[in-house]
Amino acid sequence: QGQLVESGGGLVQAGGSLRLSCAASGRTFPTYAMGWFRQAPGKEREFVAVISWNGGSLYYADSVKGRFTISRDNAKNTGNLQMNSLKPEDTAVYYCALGTTSRGRAPADFGSWGQGTQVTVSS
Repeated sequence: QGQLVESGGGLVQAGGSLRLSCAASGRTFPTYAMGWFRQAPGKEREFVAVISWNGGSLYYADSVKGRFTISRDNAKNTGNLQMNSLKPEDTAVYYCALGTTSRGRAPADFGSWGQGTQVTVSS
């Protein structure tokens, strides 16, 4: 599935925006669903959003619906997560991952992961 590298994290005030990117190596990126997960200190990794291989299906966790937008560019082997109206509870390490289906919601449904990028939202 190749290597994934996230970028774009940082410190932002509540109500602000960040755009995370996920760069994939290899030629198989376009054949996989791409998901975003996050993990806050002391908590389990949780599903944020997923997009199908062709971008035709998008799914979001209820906690981010209406604020976050997932997208991908298969020609560039990249994916993005636009995060608006950020809240302190969005603070976490964010990971992108590749899976065989956009129906996956658990980390075990995804087989390739990036190293993560820290997002911190101050109140």
